[in-house]
Amino acid sequence: MTETEKYVPLDFHALDEGEMQRRADAFFDVMRTRRTVRDFSDRVVPRSIIETCVATAGRAPSGANQQPWTFVCISSPEIKKQIRLAAEEEERAFYGGRAGEEWLDALSHLGTNANKPFLEHAPWLIAIFGQRWGKQPDGSRKKHYYVPESVNIATGFLIAALHQAGLATLTHTPAPMNFLGEICERPENEKPYILLVVGYPEDGAKVPNITKKPLGKITSWL
Repeated sequence: MTETEKYVPLDFHALDEGEMQRRADAFFDVMRTRRTVRDFSDRVVPRSIIETCVATAGRAPSGANQQPWTFVCISSPEIKKQIRLAAEEEERAFYGGRAGEEWLDALSHLGTNANKPFLEHAPWLIAIFGQRWGKQPDGSRKKHYYVPESVNIATGFLIAALHQAGLATLTHTPAPMNFLGEICERPENEKPYILLVVGYPEDGAKVPNITKKPLGKITSWL
């Protein structure tokens, strides 16, 4: 294989620093308004918007470019109900003692509990799975590298894309989440990571009065 066949020219267009700063500022202004939402409207969101945002997530970098992720996009009321019932069963155990007092205390200011009506009310759920291994052409296992890191980066892309598109999200992570693999009929090599709730916020929705750490608290410059 020649170098020409292995590589293609990079599609990159340099910007002047003024334009770079403008774009950076504009994206920050969009993302600074992102909030986790728990009160969702049942207003319909077109599938095409979800498709484009998931396609954006698929552009994320991944270990060895193996792209070890699967996004199961769910709008079926029946499947959403199944997921809610299974998730609430795990959540009752979580809030009933499995979590421990320290963890529950850390969550207390958010006002969360075992009831998850948004899992049925929101128009879309996106179950995000990591592929622990792939398959070779002969059917044998192919090791995947940096799966959690890759899936988490792709999830960040997805959340940003959905917010940019004007939608609200909630990262829901009931533990354990084995029920997601069963309900979504995923193969044994896939592990559920996050259940992303997607839609419009309900009219009059409120969010906890919390803030993000300032830049100086999250950076070190060397």
